[in-house]
Amino acid sequence: MTGRLVIIGAGQAGFALAAKLRSLKDERPITLIGAEDVLPYQRPPLSKKYLLGEMEFDRLTFRPENWYAENDVEIQLSTYVEQIDRSGRRVRMQDGSWLGYETLVLATGAAPRTLPAAIGGDLEGVHLMRDKRDADELAHEMRPGRRLLVIGGGYIGLEAAAVARARGVEVVLIEVADRILCRVAAPETADVIRTIHLQHGVTIRERTGLTRLIGRDGRICGAELSDGSVIDVDFAIIGIGVAPNDGLAQQCGLEVGNGIIVDAFGRTSDPAIYAAGDCTQLPWKGERIRLESVQNAVDQAEAIVAVLAGGAEPYRPKPWFWSDQYDVKLQIAGFNLGYDETLVRPGMREGSVSIWYFREGRFVAVDAINDAKAYVTGKKLLDMGIEPDRTILADAAADLKQLLS
Repeated sequence: MTGRLVIIGAGQAGFALAAKLRSLKDERPITLIGAEDVLPYQRPPLSKKYLLGEMEFDRLTFRPENWYAENDVEIQLSTYVEQIDRSGRRVRMQDGSWLGYETLVLATGAAPRTLPAAIGGDLEGVHLMRDKRDADELAHEMRPGRRLLVIGGGYIGLEAAAVARARGVEVVLIEVADRILCRVAAPETADVIRTIHLQHGVTIRERTGLTRLIGRDGRICGAELSDGSVIDVDFAIIGIGVAPNDGLAQQCGLEVGNGIIVDAFGRTSDPAIYAAGDCTQLPWKGERIRLESVQNAVDQAEAIVAVLAGGAEPYRPKPWFWSDQYDVKLQIAGFNLGYDETLVRPGMREGSVSIWYFREGRFVAVDAINDAKAYVTGKKLLDMGIEPDRTILADAAADLKQLLS
């Protein structure tokens, strides 16, 4: 194929796809479209080292500006696509111009869920944590002695709480469910993470929702919680999950569920249109899932490249994730969807532990907290399709290498 490839979305998946094609000496015209006004960059460090002031933004960009010209990748920033004309194989830009394509890739990512304006979601000082602009705004807010309300006890909220405490901010975190990490991790993992945050001075209030944010002169100054209490706060971070950016796909009639539905080759219901990254719902072991991770965005994009190059190998996700909070590294291998059993294994170093997940007797995932050996072993077991010996796994003194022999 030599016709133009248009990629909507200049995040991890969109950039990875363009870069991989060029590394394979593919010469088709490529146009990469991004809504932000900066070159494509890594997002995970934004809420960690960048927000802490430990890393300059230039170090986050995937490639310097000259790379795009040298590799004949046309990049359009500060713009977005308003419409996809599938029959005409073209997209309408926000300025009304049209751009033709032979192949189109949707790498539109996901957007943080927001609070309704009726309960104070539009007040000044209420923040999300998704892109550079969010991080820059929060950097000005996070000053010693100020008080932050974090709404949501998932990974986004917990990572934000950790950074805020490192910057001397007082933190109250609320979670409407029975516990933090309710949707993504076992109670045993949540217990470890909760204890770490409590030790660092975070106030965690589980089974507590938000009734409304209170404003004064248009800026947040407090919050009324579901238990009737009212607290004073200087700013807030909303961490209540994300929703796939599938509006363009819906608008042009592509099949959409919880995200843009793709097959094992990254194709949508239109054979000329592919999708990759957080915006997609993909097949996995007989089910359909969304994988919100850097690793999946890159792997799925590169799998599409292989198809565009003439291959016919289906994408087989091998999920892994990570979260950095204080000096704690949580590494996750596998996908714990539908787990019905866990095994907790203390690590060899103080404070290290791993939680192993099973579904109908089969090993499906591991959470490794400051335990790189458990993470690496678990990931290898999953990649090789080996079931771990429960006797060895339950023996904290046993060498995990035995599981691979």
